[in-house]
Amino acid sequence: MSLLRSSLRRIGSPGDPSRICSQCLLHRTRPSRPSPAALRTFISSPRSRSGVADGPSAQSTLNKTYFSANRADDGSTSKSGLISSLSAGNASSGTDSPNLPSSDHQVNTSATVAESTQPELPHRRRKRLKEEANAQAPNPDHVIPPDASAQLSAFSSTLPTSSLRRKMAAFLALCKPRLSVLIVLSTTSAYGMYPISSLLTLDPSMTPLPTLSTSTLTFLYLTAGTFISCCSANTINMFLEPKYDALMSRTRNRPLVRGLISRRAAVLFAIATAITGVGMLYFGTNPTVAALSASNIVLYGFVYTPLKRLHVINTWVGAIVGGIPPLMGWVAAAGQTATTGHDTWRDMLFSKDSIGGWLIAGILFAWQFPHFNALSHTIREEYKRAGYKMLCWKNPAMNARVALRYSVLMFPISIGLWWVGVVGHGFLVSSSVANAWLVKEAYHFWQHQGANGTARGLFWASIWQLPVLLIGGLVTKKGLWDGVWRKVLGQPDPEDEYVYIDEEEEPVSSQSNAVVTRAT
Repeated sequence: MSLLRSSLRRIGSPGDPSRICSQCLLHRTRPSRPSPAALRTFISSPRSRSGVADGPSAQSTLNKTYFSANRADDGSTSKSGLISSLSAGNASSGTDSPNLPSSDHQVNTSATVAESTQPELPHRRRKRLKEEANAQAPNPDHVIPPDASAQLSAFSSTLPTSSLRRKMAAFLALCKPRLSVLIVLSTTSAYGMYPISSLLTLDPSMTPLPTLSTSTLTFLYLTAGTFISCCSANTINMFLEPKYDALMSRTRNRPLVRGLISRRAAVLFAIATAITGVGMLYFGTNPTVAALSASNIVLYGFVYTPLKRLHVINTWVGAIVGGIPPLMGWVAAAGQTATTGHDTWRDMLFSKDSIGGWLIAGILFAWQFPHFNALSHTIREEYKRAGYKMLCWKNPAMNARVALRYSVLMFPISIGLWWVGVVGHGFLVSSSVANAWLVKEAYHFWQHQGANGTARGLFWASIWQLPVLLIGGLVTKKGLWDGVWRKVLGQPDPEDEYVYIDEEEEPVSSQSNAVVTRAT
């Protein structure tokens, strides 16, 4: 009891339980004495323990309820009674002085004031400025390349109304020139990869390397007819959905939306280009190519376009549309080498020699999904607002899975081109590198569900991957470099091994054989 101050001592005998405090009584009833460091002295207060001196207005944490009469029926000798009395004392202390700030609050306030008065360090200032710049910059996931039709429409609107250049730019905008050029590239690449024997060239002695096509005139007809047919299909697409194009930032500047061309002029342009394009393919290549082109116009303009507002299967229909042009190029080349009786559409499309064309068409079919799914993800809210049923907002998880699935499918299709003898060993290397890059970006796109710039990365990977495959197939065409390697390595030409018999020497040899027969 020596720790009690004189003002807190009670009068009475020290052994009387009714005259001592409950804290001392609790210590006396315990079997072992705790360590001195664990004792809470009565002269200490929370402010003194925290290093802050008690001010004149500070109230003591001890009150009259801290000590009790220790009667046997109030339960104050138990630990719960002591804790309840301490809790009541602390609560009453907090209630009596609600405006008294705590020591922790005072320390934090002083630290904040001290930090605000200090000058900002250079590296912290650079970090702060960088974060502010990133917050003001647009989201990179929504940065997509501008639409070529929109750019041409904007250029056309700046020209005089009666200008011929204004009309030409507006009609060219209806053709979607970038998309049409990509389709022509896929068509001509398949045409060039068709295996042509050197015996079919005009003069094998003057052309040591196999030609990429059988006829330059056929190649020109195929290129022009395919591009003009694409113009017809794209015009029909814009004609059927101008009010929906107006709801999307990427398509709101197209010519029909801005009124640069009347709807009647667009219909006439679509009909004229369809007749011209299909006619050039019919007379310049073969009827099978013309039929494929006509079916693609119908499929894109009247099936895919309205289906975009009905079901997500429209993406697969659009992929079929993208896979038909390479098949057109392959059939155009096959028609030049077909013999009489084997030149029907069944022979060109479903014979053993048509496997290469179907594989190239498969590359374009599979490529549509990583390319379009990544592009649509960046503008998924606009597709949703316009009412288009796309996987990017209907089922984002499936959208990413489909992109990854068809990216992986590029590997067996590319290997199949080498397996059937269309391309050489170099194509395996170049296509594997490009396909691996595409699969890596597609995996990140699936892993992050298009976030963190993965949609933009997959989009640009698809932009570069397709030309690598198509141009790589042309460069590594089977037999294209055989003559060069034979000359470099000094190997003889296999054609020199054949022995040609002169017609004048044939009777002499037959007479000698007859003489030998008689002698025997």
